[in-house]
Amino acid sequence: MLSGATRGIGRAIAQRLHADGYRLSLGVRDPSRLAADLRADTGRVFVTSYDANEPIPAADSWVSATVKRFGGIDAVVNDAAIVNRAAFEDVEERAFDAIFQVNVKAPFMLSQRAFPHLRKCGHGRIVNLVSLGGLRLKNANSMLYAMTKHAARAMTDGLRMTGWQHGIRATAICPGPVDTEMMVNTGTLPGDMSKPDDIAAIVAHILTLPNSASVALVPVNSVMENLY
Repeated sequence: MLSGATRGIGRAIAQRLHADGYRLSLGVRDPSRLAADLRADTGRVFVTSYDANEPIPAADSWVSATVKRFGGIDAVVNDAAIVNRAAFEDVEERAFDAIFQVNVKAPFMLSQRAFPHLRKCGHGRIVNLVSLGGLRLKNANSMLYAMTKHAARAMTDGLRMTGWQHGIRATAICPGPVDTEMMVNTGTLPGDMSKPDDIAAIVAHILTLPNSASVALVPVNSVMENLY
């Protein structure tokens, strides 16, 4: 199961995993934005409606549809997210609630609903696309976004602990700047950025690791910086 598959990192992950032979359940708001090769492969690719703005009904529906289509769930990749760069004093309650709804509540509820199926398979995987913003704060106007990503990082740690004895492994991938539409829309582009395919390659590798070689955290830098 993969969210956010219509653009940016999520799109690259979907295409990479499809090329690697995975069966994919893609929860998206607008199926017409999916890559043509994914839409065409109705045998291995299942597409259904998923709106992270409505985390609980959307998760219930998507998980049920996925199990009905494929008989189980082996992995969940939570990629869908939104950004808010408002200054601290300008953040409104509606914007505050919206970003936590999409970046924190949605992946939490989706992972929770998928958890029994991941436990059943004995080698379940949860991969959360977090951010270096979940490890540090570089700009005060990124505060709200970073708060959600710190929460996503904590959630990943909790999932790792909760699922360990059941063979479930959880990983937080924390990219820095990535050359995507979301990054362009922030208006603050560094000279060097990772590519979506770079992150997709990391996700693909994490999914192949055995239970005895779990990786909890993957910081990904495109520029030199001190992490603290």
